[in-house]
Amino acid sequence: MSDFNSGFSSGFKLGLVGVGKIVRDQHLPAIAATPNCHLVATADPHASLPELPAYQNLEAMLDAHPEITAVSICTPTHLRYSQARAALMRGKHVLLEKPPGATLSEVEDLIACAKEQGVSLFAAWHSRFAPGVAQAQQWLAERQMQRVEIEWKEDVRVWHPGQAWIWQPGGMGVFDPGINALSIATAILPQPFFLQQARLLVPSNAQTPIAADLTFTDPQGASIEAAFDFRQSGPPTWDMHIHSDGSRLSLTQGGCRLVIDDELIIEEEEREYQGLYARFAELIANKRSEVDVAPLRQVADAFLYGHREPTEAFIE
Repeated sequence: MSDFNSGFSSGFKLGLVGVGKIVRDQHLPAIAATPNCHLVATADPHASLPELPAYQNLEAMLDAHPEITAVSICTPTHLRYSQARAALMRGKHVLLEKPPGATLSEVEDLIACAKEQGVSLFAAWHSRFAPGVAQAQQWLAERQMQRVEIEWKEDVRVWHPGQAWIWQPGGMGVFDPGINALSIATAILPQPFFLQQARLLVPSNAQTPIAADLTFTDPQGASIEAAFDFRQSGPPTWDMHIHSDGSRLSLTQGGCRLVIDDELIIEEEEREYQGLYARFAELIANKRSEVDVAPLRQVADAFLYGHREPTEAFIE
């Protein structure tokens, strides 16, 4: 333990697996803002970053840089299990971009593997680190919900340009952003909730939905409605409204803005990934893992129980 702590005091050395849009937009600024995180190299067969060693795959990166102590897996979902397991088996701490795997069974195996290896595994539900989420959770903790309305809509051409994998099995389609809403809901709602019905609109040339309407309830009979859509033009809508005990809480702009009974409580800039990496550093320092599968389970339930309706083909 003393050797580990002495190494951590000078920071942990990170390797990035996958150098796509989310890495450039979010991970790199957050890593730069994390004092004890030092980016060493990247692994991606198609992309690289200036002034950093770049490798075709995870194994080559770790062979060349044994000093790497942690990796962030930011590849398409269907690739994450094998990469994460390989890193864990080499004694590396692992951050998994959301969702943490293509299936629940994959994630359960990674949890067991991390425990056996004595390293940290972190399922990075970034939306839970939005500025208003923690206070919303506190406000709701002792309250009885009556109704929840979730609207999560964006333009897939803006947020996932050229990403054909999102339409294939494991790519999740509109649930790729929709799971962000579910990650917040499963964190802040005081009771577990369960799917009652789901309508999934699937383009004729795709395997995953472009839109979804979901109905949930909780053990006390609250009504929870969610609408996800990849076909929105203009600014995205990432909003959640919760009616509880005669009051109304609105968590909007992806969790950056919190209003309770028409009183503005929080309105701040998005900084989710900074919180994410700070949490990863904390988990590594304490040799702990944090892998909540609740949001992924809700998506799995929707695919298991949902009614699929064909819709027009999606053309990029």
